[in-house]
Amino acid sequence: MKVVILAGGLGTRLTEETTVRPKPMIEIGGKPILWHIMKIYQQYGYDDFVICLGYKGHIIKEYFINYYLYNSDITVELGSNKMDVHYSNTESFKVTLVDTGTNTNTAGRLKKIQKYIGNETFMLTYGDGVSDVNINDLVKFHRAHGKLATLTSIQLPGRFGTIGTDEEGTVTNFQEKPEGDGIWINGGFFVLEPGIFNYLDGDVEDVQWEKKPLVDIANDGQLTSFRHFGFWKCMDALRDKIELEELWQSENAPWKNWK
Repeated sequence: MKVVILAGGLGTRLTEETTVRPKPMIEIGGKPILWHIMKIYQQYGYDDFVICLGYKGHIIKEYFINYYLYNSDITVELGSNKMDVHYSNTESFKVTLVDTGTNTNTAGRLKKIQKYIGNETFMLTYGDGVSDVNINDLVKFHRAHGKLATLTSIQLPGRFGTIGTDEEGTVTNFQEKPEGDGIWINGGFFVLEPGIFNYLDGDVEDVQWEKKPLVDIANDGQLTSFRHFGFWKCMDALRDKIELEELWQSENAPWKNWK
C-alpha cells in the first residue's frame, strides 16, 4: 500500500525556517520532519511513498537523490574522480517525487498523483505532523467499516493552564494545559480508496481537500473517523518545532516507534 505525503505548502507561519527550505525539510534531531513521518509508516511495513512537491520541491528531490551518500561512509579520490562506499545506513524507502505545482491546493495535488496510485487502497497524510498512531489498527478500522475514506481524529490539549477561584479570588484549583474540550479534529493519517478520485473531477487546482471533496465524501456517508487518544503534534509554528526538538533530545519522543 502506497503512502502519499502532502509536502508542497508554503509554510508561511514558519518563515524563520521556510525562507530557505520547504516546511517538510525542517529538521528535528538532525533529520527532516518528512523523514520522521516516513519512519513512522516504515515500522508498520509501509515504505512505498509518493510525495507531492510544491514550494522549493527541488530541495526535497536533492535530499533523496543524495540520500544514499548522506548516510554512507565514503572515500573520494579527487584526481581520478573515483568514489568508494564503505558503509551505508539507509532505509528501504521507495520514493516517487511528483511536482504538483507551487500554488496548487491540496485537492489539486492529490489529483495529480492519481496515476501513481492506480486502483488500490492508499494512505495520505500531511508533511508536518507526527504521531504515535498505530497504523495497523488504523488500516484494520478502515477495512472493517468499508467506506471510501477514513481520517484519524485527535483531541488537542489546551494551550494554557486553567485556574479556578472563589469569590475572594483565592485559587481553588489549577490545571496545567488541560485536555481538550471534547472536540475532535482532523489529524491526517488517512486511509483512502481510489473511489475518492471521483470527488476530484474537473478543475480542482485551487480547491482544498478538506473544504470540498472531504465534505462531499462525508455528506455521502463515506467517511469514518479513527479516534486516536495518543500523541499527535503538528509543526505549525516555531514553538511547535522547539517542542518537538525538546522531545527528541529527551530521548522520549512519543512518535519514535522504531529502534
